[in-house]
Amino acid sequence: MDALALEATGGKKAANGVAAAAPPLPAAAPVKRKPAKKAKKAVVFFEVEILDAKTKDKLCFLDKVEPNATIGEIKSMFHKSHPQWYPARQSIRLDPKGKSLKDEDVLQHLPVGTTATFYFRDLGAQISWVTVFLTEYTGPLVIYLMFYFRVPFIYAPKYDFTTSKHWVVHLACMCHSFHYVKRLLETLFVHRFSHGTMPLRNIFKNCTYYWGFAAWMAYYINHPLYTPPIYGEQQIRLALILFLFCQIGNFSIHIALRNLRPPGSKTRKIPYPTKNPFTWIFLLVSCPNYTYELGSWLGFTLMTQCLPVAFFTLVGFIQMTVWAKGKHRSYLKEFRDYPPLRSPILPFIL
Repeated sequence: MDALALEATGGKKAANGVAAAAPPLPAAAPVKRKPAKKAKKAVVFFEVEILDAKTKDKLCFLDKVEPNATIGEIKSMFHKSHPQWYPARQSIRLDPKGKSLKDEDVLQHLPVGTTATFYFRDLGAQISWVTVFLTEYTGPLVIYLMFYFRVPFIYAPKYDFTTSKHWVVHLACMCHSFHYVKRLLETLFVHRFSHGTMPLRNIFKNCTYYWGFAAWMAYYINHPLYTPPIYGEQQIRLALILFLFCQIGNFSIHIALRNLRPPGSKTRKIPYPTKNPFTWIFLLVSCPNYTYELGSWLGFTLMTQCLPVAFFTLVGFIQMTVWAKGKHRSYLKEFRDYPPLRSPILPFIL
């Protein structure tokens, strides 16, 4: 019995024949519990319905749209179901008659529920701003030179390929060509556009304006019967100084505006004067690029003393004033700390 007990208990027999007690078992190590995983937040997807802004017909239904999707991404999704309407052609809005939403607007930040309804309007065929500007500015450059060289069928045959005896005519050609070459180079290497495209129909309107005025001005300035300004060289030199000063100023403003916007960005900042003295006019004017543009054409008008040039300057001033006032209002609306002393285009006046 003792041996059986010993065997059963796994103990050893002591010298006196009494079974020794079994050694205590080691304490079990505490079990480390893994921290419970936090439950992931369930992503609430959106349903997006796009209706025609005019007819209210349903054009597209997008299911399981990410809440952080942008309007630009929604346009791309819409384009897949309607290939004829590429993103640049689309205007997506919250109300049929409301303003277009920006491509960078985020879906979950808009005043819509998880079932969002947007309205679509076709903007028509689009063309890039770069193409428009290159076309607008190449035309006047070429057209003016045709009149300057007096190609056939413009003036009487006896004047074909003749040159003017007045040095101001040659100076005017150089200034006009310099202006449009500068514009072409700025389009290619300086300007950064907040909008990539514009309606195709605008190119016909813009080209009619620029090309038509260029032909009208060039016809009279390069005409064989053209007479120089009444005050002669003194008037021409003063006009040239004004023209060149404003051309440099205009270029300086374009560089300053370019540096405000990183490449590929649509961010808007308040423009301030830089170390370049030509930018100090920002203290008083919201759109000094238009101010300098006006000064350039006033100088060209004074240099040539030509009525079509004066009329072109007046029309351009009216249009630039409209643009400047719109941009000035936009600055005031967007930036609460916008400098209050600034005027849209002319300091303290307009």
